[in-house]
Amino acid sequence: MWIVKVDDNKVVHKVLVPVGFKRMAYFGAIGVISQRISDCSQTSFEDPRLHHFLNHLEISPRFLSYHLNNILWQRSIEDVYKRRSQRSKVKDIEKPFQIPIHEKTTKWKMQPLKLILIIILIAVFFTILYSPTVCHPEHISDSISRPHFVNRLIWGGSDPRYVSREDVDWNDISSAMEEISNRNDIQGVGILNFNGTENNIWKQFLPKAEHINLHLDYAEENVTWDSLYPEWIDEEQEDEVPSCPSLPKLEVPRRRLDLIVVKLPCRNEGNWSRDVARLHLQLAAAGLAASAKGYYQVQLLFITKCFPLPNLFSCKELVLRKGNVWLYKPNLNVLREKVQLPVGSCELSLALKPKDGDYSKNVKREAYATILHSAEVYVCGAIAAAQSIRMAGSTRDLVILVDETISEYHISGLELAGWKVRTIKRIRNPKAEKDAYNEWNYSKFRLWQLTDYDKIIFIDADLLILRNIDFLFGMPEISATGNNGTLFNSGVMVLEPSNCTFQLLMDHINEFESYNGGDQGYLNEVFTWWHRIPKHINFLKHIWIGDDEETKQKKTRLFGADPPLLYVIHYLGQKPWLCFRDYDCNWNWDLLREFASDVAHARWWKVHDAMPEQLQQFCLLQSRQKAQLEWHRRQAEKENFTDGHWKIKVHDPRLKKCIDNLCSWKNMLKHWGETNWTDDKFLAPSPPALKKVSLSPL
Repeated sequence: MWIVKVDDNKVVHKVLVPVGFKRMAYFGAIGVISQRISDCSQTSFEDPRLHHFLNHLEISPRFLSYHLNNILWQRSIEDVYKRRSQRSKVKDIEKPFQIPIHEKTTKWKMQPLKLILIIILIAVFFTILYSPTVCHPEHISDSISRPHFVNRLIWGGSDPRYVSREDVDWNDISSAMEEISNRNDIQGVGILNFNGTENNIWKQFLPKAEHINLHLDYAEENVTWDSLYPEWIDEEQEDEVPSCPSLPKLEVPRRRLDLIVVKLPCRNEGNWSRDVARLHLQLAAAGLAASAKGYYQVQLLFITKCFPLPNLFSCKELVLRKGNVWLYKPNLNVLREKVQLPVGSCELSLALKPKDGDYSKNVKREAYATILHSAEVYVCGAIAAAQSIRMAGSTRDLVILVDETISEYHISGLELAGWKVRTIKRIRNPKAEKDAYNEWNYSKFRLWQLTDYDKIIFIDADLLILRNIDFLFGMPEISATGNNGTLFNSGVMVLEPSNCTFQLLMDHINEFESYNGGDQGYLNEVFTWWHRIPKHINFLKHIWIGDDEETKQKKTRLFGADPPLLYVIHYLGQKPWLCFRDYDCNWNWDLLREFASDVAHARWWKVHDAMPEQLQQFCLLQSRQKAQLEWHRRQAEKENFTDGHWKIKVHDPRLKKCIDNLCSWKNMLKHWGETNWTDDKFLAPSPPALKKVSLSPL
């Protein structure tokens, strides 16, 4: 009797099979394997994975090798089939396979066994026929575990997630080979995710080099993009320590690899960049390149019509791009740091409580940056943000991008606050409506043109830095907090300026759809591989309506903690400088009440009061802004909001200061909402620019 074991990692099934079935499996396997080996240049049977499979079926490798050697001595494949057929007939005559007629029950039980064996033989046939790995047993990686390999061998070949339908233009490959430095010194070439025919063609380009077929075990089926980038993780580690699903790694060959070539899948769907298999192949290739020991350069070549991960393989390291061929010469030290990061946002890439100590590589080439376009209303916020950075102890450069809509008066205030002002040309969002809030927000892409800096910490102009976050300069592009779904929040993010990255953003401006119509949605389509930092580094001022009372109180304590526990407060909703300082005016807006916090509001005004008086003038209210606040207060009174903020008497001194030609804001209320005449520039002219010498630096 023959015992067949089918191991699915959970259950081991034992089926008793008569000797005749065993013989059928022997010669079925011999026939299929011999056909495949006859088509290959190699005839060695030392493939450890083949031994795994034979052991799994309890077929002796020696027995198989004996019969295969007899078959392979023949001159042609036709002779192989003829001799195998004759031998099978002889064996059947010697020991005929019979089932006694009177044993009906036994005969009925044998039918499923026949079906099982037929399925096994068909699976073996197609797996071995289409798998290029059997032809190269000396280059097989030990990284493929026995259970995974047996499952792949018996139940199917290539995983469709990893299959690339890209056409390889070998003329473009030839052009790339000409660009490889020290081409004649290349000793080893690692080949990943190409088919058998393509593997053989690769040998023609570098015939003197050793070509090693790399074998990467597939990710489990339950590893999805949502599991790598979950919407929520337990950052505080109160119930569990978050961890990422594992992606198998390439076993590092005991040979020098100077070139690694990879064929990447690129689906036709719009979300081709959120592809687990595509990410897996790139991370595996990067990890293999980073494992290089010695002083030789490792280069990577990708075949793909879709661009590789721009923040894993920097375009600054792109040697050649021709057609769907991308040749990179990466900085291996930087690559080693990147591959040590978690595979997705499923784990924090930075300690929950990072050290406040100064991170320093090249301080002069690192800066904080923000941007103002199309509106001067955020000038006050940008000045307060600069004040908070200096109060937190950072001495890095402060760079602000402004467009032509920002007046000289407001620019002078930004400069006095410490910002280095760069004037830019706005970039229109081609999918935005005219005069919409997001019409010009793609201007943020200009940040990547700040190439006189290596690292930028971008901050929105509506936040405060409570504790020094210079340590973020040690993080790679893109490091940010989670937003919702698989997306990051671009309010605080680390980026690495590069003109070619800027061009990449511009090249796809008509292609990618932004989920929110703004720059944050667009950047999430380009930089799908990002690194999660703790939410305390971009803590949103948002008391969600679904928060329980304990959560609300916890957020309130965080907003007011002194010394601060939060690193950054991001002010959502109506901004503090656009409210009366007496209380958070978000309480009076029905749709904005979830963004209301008097404690966070008071914290912003504490920073404001620390600003020099000459800078505080940039936070004065225009008459129409005063009218708007009063109108919403009256609406809250009509609705009789239970919080009662509308009852608070306003003592804000800005109420009595007029910076407009028309100071009677109460008269505006009579016609509020009828026309847009209050937006006339004549009513709120800009004063003359301030002199830089009139204010000592902060």
